[in-house]
Amino acid sequence: MAGKFVIKNAKNGQFMFNLLSGNHQVILTSELYKSHASAVDGIESVKKNATNAERFERRTSSNGSPYFVLKAANGLEIGRSELYTSDAGMENGIESVMKNAPEAEVRDDSAQEA
Repeated sequence: MAGKFVIKNAKNGQFMFNLLSGNHQVILTSELYKSHASAVDGIESVKKNATNAERFERRTSSNGSPYFVLKAANGLEIGRSELYTSDAGMENGIESVMKNAPEAEVRDDSAQEA
């Protein structure tokens, strides 16, 4: 099963998206976007940057859990992972984003105004 981007409504009329793996697990969550079009642009940026291993920044949360951030060429964050219980789990998450993002379909679950 292929990955899928899902666009959703967020708080205050904003939009966000998740990248789901083939088994429907969330593997990347976007920042909040003020417009639907910006969220769509964010998805295109993830697709473009996900194949470049150098765009993934590995981090450790305040409680010691590893996670990663995907950055665009300009250095801005375009998505982040969940917190993992191990570095190996985080590395598997990065591999999953690299594999799923480029060809993932987009499902729009937002209630955007036409």
